[in-house]
Amino acid sequence: MSEDNRKALLEIKNLKKYFYIEKGFWKNIVGYIKAVDGINLYVSKGETLGLVGESGCGKTTLGRCILRAIEPTGGEVLFRTEEGKTVDITQLDKEDLRLIRKDMQMIFQDPYSSLDPRMTVFDIIGEPIVINKIAEGKELKDRVKDLVKIVGLNVKHLKRYPHAFSGGQRQRIGIARALAVNPKFVVADEPVSALDVSVQAQILNLMQDLQKEFNLTYLFISHDLSVIEHISDRVAVMYVGKVVELADTEELFFRPKHPYTEALLSAVPKLDPRLRMERIILLGEVANPANPPPGCYFHPRCKYAKAICKNVEPEWQKVGTNHWVACHRAGELNLRGVT
Repeated sequence: MSEDNRKALLEIKNLKKYFYIEKGFWKNIVGYIKAVDGINLYVSKGETLGLVGESGCGKTTLGRCILRAIEPTGGEVLFRTEEGKTVDITQLDKEDLRLIRKDMQMIFQDPYSSLDPRMTVFDIIGEPIVINKIAEGKELKDRVKDLVKIVGLNVKHLKRYPHAFSGGQRQRIGIARALAVNPKFVVADEPVSALDVSVQAQILNLMQDLQKEFNLTYLFISHDLSVIEHISDRVAVMYVGKVVELADTEELFFRPKHPYTEALLSAVPKLDPRLRMERIILLGEVANPANPPPGCYFHPRCKYAKAICKNVEPEWQKVGTNHWVACHRAGELNLRGVT
């Protein structure tokens, strides 16, 4: 790991995921979709790093590349084990990857499709325990019962199937399954976006309680800035496969340095009707990841863009304590945060 991030549980270096564009009968490769394009991030032990951006910006692809649910095209994913050893997830063989996955789990977005409808709750939660040979027999039953209680479900429902539960209850089952192997790091891929608002609050509070109880580290993916503000310690903003801004939550929400972040924040709803903020409407279309524009990818939609933005890709620069941004004009613009 780098000198600055020696305490990080996970560090991503220049991570890329390109999908082939094939054409014709012979499936000739004619281009690439740059879903994740050279991302550098770290997640410290015990923190929640929020990852936000528009649909299609590469958030979910990044999360799955970290766990190698899909194979990255390039880059490194460095993970610190309990023994203090740093391993590159991208270089592990099948057996070593299976062993390290006990420490890295995922909570999926859709609680309806992420659970096998042919399995009971007991089988769903117990499956990773059995596969990883953590417990069996009475110990397995006791462990599953404990997990069900921890996530707020009733033990008497263990023999039921997923269709008998509400969306919030199904997500609790998914959380229990993720915790079954005692992970250290959890990728939460929009875990509350499919739920009612009242249920969202319950699941978020549950995840925060579990984080404290089990010393979990989260990468929390969402397009909802209100959710990100509530649960995150730091926030990374993605646009077309790249991270354009990274800062502590309060710093990013009140003192953004990238025009794209400013536009996102202007859309955050206000509870007090007296606090009215003019919403920034971005013109044009999101850049095509298969054929991105030169220079800054955001410049065709940016009202602050100058000639340098159209021709030169902005460098990743530090603009404050724990505040990083990729914008040529970060030092001169006075952007609006939340009211």
